[in-house]
Amino acid sequence: VQLQAFGGGLVQPGGSLRLSCAASGDSEFSLRDYVIGWFRQVSGKEREWVSCLFGTAGLREYADSVKGRLSISRGDAKDTVYLQMNNLKPEDTAIYYCAAGPEHYGSTWFEKAANYDYWGQGTLVTVSS
Repeated sequence: VQLQAFGGGLVQPGGSLRLSCAASGDSEFSLRDYVIGWFRQVSGKEREWVSCLFGTAGLREYADSVKGRLSISRGDAKDTVYLQMNNLKPEDTAIYYCAAGPEHYGSTWFEKAANYDYWGQGTLVTVSS
């Protein structure tokens, strides 16, 4: 199974982008069966958790740095997860990755990249004037 994040690009500060995450490689695999997380990484820094969507309850969590500006959701018809990014700032510039993993116990497990089993290639988001 391979996840793919796409939809990145160059946008001016204050602009918007919508990232998409889709899976391929196994027709039995569905993103709806997993917790989907979005992470971002800047060269030379650790991968940073941004948001996640729980498959069963539909609960959403956001990092404080993006709360109120980013929104995670599922596609209605396609097995896709979206990350709507509004009011983008230069500090949002990074490679964004989506990941899938099973639910764990605890309050902050979803912030840890090691708890996700499936990853894909990221998509570059550049916020610059």
